Amino acid sequence: MDDLFEKMKSLIADKLEIEEDKISLESSFRKDLGADSLDTYELVYAIEEELGVTIPDEKANEFETVKDAVDYLSTQL
Repeated sequence: MDDLFEKMKSLIADKLEIEEDKISLESSFRKDLGADSLDTYELVYAIEEELGVTIPDEKANEFETVKDAVDYLSTQL
């Protein structure tokens, strides 16, 4: 899970143009990291491309925190 979290941090930092050290598992995409719906869509697309997984829209909409996304992805890899 640590490797997955590190990959996620890198992708999130790149897409949201923030420092990686501001990202924790408890970070809320919207409240803490400032992501809007377009940012979230682009991030999901980047994750799918990077990790070779498919994330259904209804599942992606459930991601409130980084941990939500990491937990889901860990079941898919």
